[in-house]
Amino acid sequence: MSGTYLGMPAFPRAAAASTRDTRLRANLTHATHTIRDKRARAVAELDDWARLRAAGAAIKDRMLRHLDHYLERLETAVTEAGGQVHWAADADEANRIVTRLVRETGETEVVKVKSMATQEIGLNEALAEAGIRAYETDLAELIVQLGNDLPSHILVPAIHRNRSEIRAIFRREMASWGRPAPEGLSDSPAELAEAARLHLREKFLTAKVGISGANFMVADTGTLVVVESEGNGRMCLTLPETLISVVGIEKTVPTWQDLEVFLQLLPRSSTAERMNPYTSTWTGTTDGDGPQTFHLVLLDNGRTDTLADTVGRQALRCIRCSACLNVCPVYERAGGHAYGSPYPGPIGAILTPQLRGTAGKLEASLPYASSLCGACYEVCPVAIDIPEVLVHLRERVVEGGPVTRGGVRTVLKPARGHAAERAAMRAAGWAFDHPGALRAGMRLAARTRRLHPRRLPGPGRAWSDTRELPAVPAESFRDWWQRTRGEEARDEAARGEGSAK
Repeated sequence: MSGTYLGMPAFPRAAAASTRDTRLRANLTHATHTIRDKRARAVAELDDWARLRAAGAAIKDRMLRHLDHYLERLETAVTEAGGQVHWAADADEANRIVTRLVRETGETEVVKVKSMATQEIGLNEALAEAGIRAYETDLAELIVQLGNDLPSHILVPAIHRNRSEIRAIFRREMASWGRPAPEGLSDSPAELAEAARLHLREKFLTAKVGISGANFMVADTGTLVVVESEGNGRMCLTLPETLISVVGIEKTVPTWQDLEVFLQLLPRSSTAERMNPYTSTWTGTTDGDGPQTFHLVLLDNGRTDTLADTVGRQALRCIRCSACLNVCPVYERAGGHAYGSPYPGPIGAILTPQLRGTAGKLEASLPYASSLCGACYEVCPVAIDIPEVLVHLRERVVEGGPVTRGGVRTVLKPARGHAAERAAMRAAGWAFDHPGALRAGMRLAARTRRLHPRRLPGPGRAWSDTRELPAVPAESFRDWWQRTRGEEARDEAARGEGSAK
């Protein structure tokens, strides 16, 4: 596995390979079931969880409707607090800004607290091309980085690795990145955590530049918030002289009162905790305390275009809790890498195609990476109706049509391979509009059911490669109803007429 998402195949091809990896599936099954069971118990403690969930969705929707207003308020508040705000329209611009800011410090090394936005734009690779080395400090992100791997989960990026694999990675790779792994390192969680702690401590104490994301940005005060469980965030946010935060524009919340709602929703949905062990907030700069230079890079990268989609925009409510991943039967079997994006699972299946567009094979395949079972919607703490958006995006993929990306309006051609599907849908539509033809077709199918193949030929072969055609019953529902209920209804009507006379 190389350390980049570039060139990843479409989801069906990637999933076909990953589902054959029995060790991966065992790791995923154990981890996701453990996390989701703990989450269910934590959520059950709150009698007002449904009201909190509705409040979170309402706050996010209000913010998105007036995003321009809140972003201007945020910029003013950050600037008044001593920070500097930079606007990045896309990944390239964000990478150029961050690279320039690091170069201006004269440093060639930075420490990072886990940030999905920087993974989205490929910041580590951009910094490496400029001769700047970025060190991930989240334990799971460190495992991924040392293994030249890719994150496969929002909350637990190394969820696809077990303890013995992590031990091997530490022993093999730590020395090339800094302090080597201790001699005789075992796969005990305590020893692995201690090895990571010793390895990272020297980075924390020597780094002059820190790079972070943020879980939330409070527009009223210009305050940024990071919640985490290990303390590495606190180290990255307080020890360096310069702090650069790269944050998606949708992470804004209007007020501190609004923030209180999300600080209840997020920890229970992600780590199944009542509150996160470390909740760090910072507002600009303060003389003699923490970083003396603070830069906020506000990232668009497709978010404004997503906002224009009245159905799809609800994906921007996401608070990155990962609850949808932990209940998804498709993610549990395919793993995160198959999604070809830093955003795996159900939320990635709707967010990635909107941020990137649906012209690419990978992006066009993601809305189909779901059984539409609805479990993701049930656990989402901000009530994103992921199945609704998936169906909406499938329609976009099949029909093509105008799409705006980065202010440029283009017309997408209908995706290849969907001609047969479109023809089938049109034929079905005609049949449903003509009841006589539908009835005749069902009777014909019932009478010829013994001749039906178990697999479809031609264009339908891909669909039936992974499933068998359902057996056609000997009698259609219409005929059964007419036979068993139709006469009854007529008799009752006749008796009613007789009594009336």
